[in-house]
Amino acid sequence: MLEGLKRLTGNIRNLRLGTTVATNAILERRGARVGYVTTKGFRDVPFIQRGNRKFHYDASWVKPKPLMKRRDCFELDERMMADGSVLRPVDEAEVLAMAEDIKAAGGVDSLAVNLLFSYVTPDHEIAVRDILAKALPDTPISISYEVLPKWKEYERASTTIADAFVKPIVSRYLNDLGTRLGERGGIENVAIIKSNGGEMTTAAAADTPIHMTVSGPTGGVVAARHIAAQLGVGNLVTFDMGGTSTDCSTIVDGQESFTTNFEIEFGVPIQVPMIDIRTIGAGGGSIAWIDKGGMLRVGPESAGANPGPACYGFGGTRPTVTDANVILGRISPDNFLGGTMTLDVAQARSAMETIATPLGLGVEETAMAIVRIVTNNMTGALRSVLTERGLDPRDFSLLAFGGAGALHAADLMGEASIPSAVVPNHPGQFSAFGFIMTDARVDLERTVQMTSNRFDLDRANEVMNQLVTDALGNLKAQGYDTGLSVTRTLELRYLGQNYELEVPVSFETFDADTVGTAWAAFHDQHKARFGFNIPREVIEVITFKVTAVSARETPKLPTLAKNDGPPEPTARRQVHYEEGPLETAVFDRAALGDGDVIAGPALIEEPASVTVLRPDQNLTVDSYGNMIIRNN
Repeated sequence: MLEGLKRLTGNIRNLRLGTTVATNAILERRGARVGYVTTKGFRDVPFIQRGNRKFHYDASWVKPKPLMKRRDCFELDERMMADGSVLRPVDEAEVLAMAEDIKAAGGVDSLAVNLLFSYVTPDHEIAVRDILAKALPDTPISISYEVLPKWKEYERASTTIADAFVKPIVSRYLNDLGTRLGERGGIENVAIIKSNGGEMTTAAAADTPIHMTVSGPTGGVVAARHIAAQLGVGNLVTFDMGGTSTDCSTIVDGQESFTTNFEIEFGVPIQVPMIDIRTIGAGGGSIAWIDKGGMLRVGPESAGANPGPACYGFGGTRPTVTDANVILGRISPDNFLGGTMTLDVAQARSAMETIATPLGLGVEETAMAIVRIVTNNMTGALRSVLTERGLDPRDFSLLAFGGAGALHAADLMGEASIPSAVVPNHPGQFSAFGFIMTDARVDLERTVQMTSNRFDLDRANEVMNQLVTDALGNLKAQGYDTGLSVTRTLELRYLGQNYELEVPVSFETFDADTVGTAWAAFHDQHKARFGFNIPREVIEVITFKVTAVSARETPKLPTLAKNDGPPEPTARRQVHYEEGPLETAVFDRAALGDGDVIAGPALIEEPASVTVLRPDQNLTVDSYGNMIIRNN
């Protein structure tokens, strides 16, 4: 990234950065040594975790370990009760003695403080933090009330530990980035993209780095929201296919879908608000292989960038999805990356023969089978964000991006029963486009339990108003003070249920009338999601949530001119489809104009992607250059 910036001339006003530094540190478990501070008797909560298992009948399965070691757990003899009353206060002398124990143990890189019932009132956590900050001035401290003030002790512990785990690494990364950007000069503002699709300052990122956990993939979903507005459609399902994985998400009624139900691996949750993105191991580099039963499989193992697919000529010998697309004629070996890289078709065919021969199939038949299998795998990812959430695929358009998204969009439409697809401009760089369309955003939440038959209006207003004040204050402290807006939601469930639904609150003040609209909205949403509701059942309020947004300046996008006549193909070649090999027209996307229509079969090539149009489909170019695919 920095090398690319060096090549740009002139001043850059704003730099928005999506980074995987926090993600990689967690996934690779190369973060800081964390000291865990908790209430006496609860040091083993991060190790006990939950009673569920990933594989019910696998006796060899081992529960994932937390991001810290038991020898680095420390207990304090304090106790806050569930109603906010104090059973045992914080003893400053005990905290100072614990600080000495931490030093004697060889020191830790950061501290995670998670005391019992801190989400009810944070007084004890704040007191412990302040004492430790004086005793260990060079040790960053994360407290659960600031990271995740929600109930469920284990989830709060795991999230706070993860924040402390990456905090020193992110701080060093951001300091180094600031130094190197300062050497370049000319950049006025640097912002970091959060997991919720908003931006924050580098200082805010250093304070709460856990919000960077899935920073990178969010850009495509943010950009999808703008494309939905541009097209005048409410519902899009995003399909971001790269070299190793495929990410899917939704835009419903013009808005992204969010979640706090995220796990870095099974049983190790991180519950900060983030865009709901589902990922599977299916990409252009996914390797095809034969299992013990003699069945053809694709992924999740990937050839990566080096050696990469066999056709790259970098030493890869195993067949991949990209090799299959080259063999089928969908990717031109002479026009890959705009002609800057020539692909080795012979090497792709040689790799494909290693599985075609055992299967008793021809090379082209095997390549087509690979494409069909990976299409089926990706259809499963689409269903996980659509039908599993009660959404009808027929109400959505597929937004295909990433380097390989446009190659497979046409096949996915039929498999997933989605009536249309959109391929945006520069699909390979679409997530980066989303970064420049982000707003500054702060999500705050707090667990305060109530029920619909015993709802405390004054307490509800107090909690919600405090969240609004804190969220707006957070934005203003970062320098975001224009275009401010606030949305409010509640996490609700029927009394006795174990999972909640997030219900928007359209009013600013709770009273006898407005709260009734929240209950009605929950009943409606429950029926839409699960197919039934229980109108007279007691509703339980679990969490109050607030989102504050500062709208940022976004670029005005150019429009295309109309061409004098219909688009002309630049070439024709044989391409394999499920119907068999067909002569296919090849078009240069850069030459297309507003309103151009192309009938399949066809290929539309651009430097970093290829759009495949099946024989039973047509494509229309809109005024912004988006290509809309529909079935005939």
